[in-house]
Amino acid sequence: METIPLKEAEGLEITVLVDNTIDALLPGDEEVRRNPWVQVANPVIEGGLTNATLRAEHGFSALVTVTIEGERHTLLFDAGVSPNGLVENMDRLQVEARDLEAVVLSHGHFDHTGGLDGLSQRLGKAGMPLLAHRKAYTKRRSAPPGGQSLPLPPPARVALEGAGFELIDSDDPSLLFRESLLLTGEVPRVTEFEQGFPFFQEETDQGWVPEPHLADDQALVVNVAGKGLVVLTGCGHSGIVNIVTRAKQVTGVEEVHAVIGGFHLPGAYFEQFIPRTVDALRGFAPRLVVPAHCTGYKATHAIAAAMPDAFVQNAVGTTFLL
Repeated sequence: METIPLKEAEGLEITVLVDNTIDALLPGDEEVRRNPWVQVANPVIEGGLTNATLRAEHGFSALVTVTIEGERHTLLFDAGVSPNGLVENMDRLQVEARDLEAVVLSHGHFDHTGGLDGLSQRLGKAGMPLLAHRKAYTKRRSAPPGGQSLPLPPPARVALEGAGFELIDSDDPSLLFRESLLLTGEVPRVTEFEQGFPFFQEETDQGWVPEPHLADDQALVVNVAGKGLVVLTGCGHSGIVNIVTRAKQVTGVEEVHAVIGGFHLPGAYFEQFIPRTVDALRGFAPRLVVPAHCTGYKATHAIAAAMPDAFVQNAVGTTFLL
């Protein structure tokens, strides 16, 4: 395929605003800064103030700031699951909603979009651009044979428009911020083992039909000068190997510096693919690998064991200075 010229960024900061875990005692280094503690009022504590942590929940959101030609540009990647978890953590980290230039959705699942409610109330009807694949608004469920169906409600297009967001749909790769940030668009399934989830279904005019491939799943990519590609995923339903392969093919850049986000490898169905996924990740030779959110306990520990020098344990409030 023809490559898209992604300009090198002078710097990149990614702050995790929502994730499944909080750990106030994790160490950091020059590329990994931890922000676990905030001061809050508490009348039962001597002096009336105490340390508190950020809020962890089953969801994902990250603040992404790219520096290009001396200018900083910031967007929000996903919004977590609860109506107010995202904005509560933004407040505690002193992140201003008015500094955002756009919101990007990795896909339409509720644990990545629920926090748009609190964010919209904070923004008011500001006309904030919200970029997503057109299928992000598809009504879905997980329906395992013999098991109970789990609804996977999408964001409501009418409600988001009514809240003041400017909805921008695209299935194709797109460039933002002076062509320094790439949104991958729909990710081709090129590996033999990353072929979606057989129990996913979508609602159509003909009723519920299989939808193993979530076409709306996409990632963010930045090419940091002197380092290489940084790939940020939400759930990685496309398959993390497919996603990184897509990033390399679209940009024409071979060097992968960091892979951060959800890799979606929990449960009996996906655990069989952990060894091949880990082998492929090692083949990309990233400097940092940060499994988060829905990666799963077994996959996270397999990555840590196979890539001890690259592995970083994620937590809410972590900032990656890349």
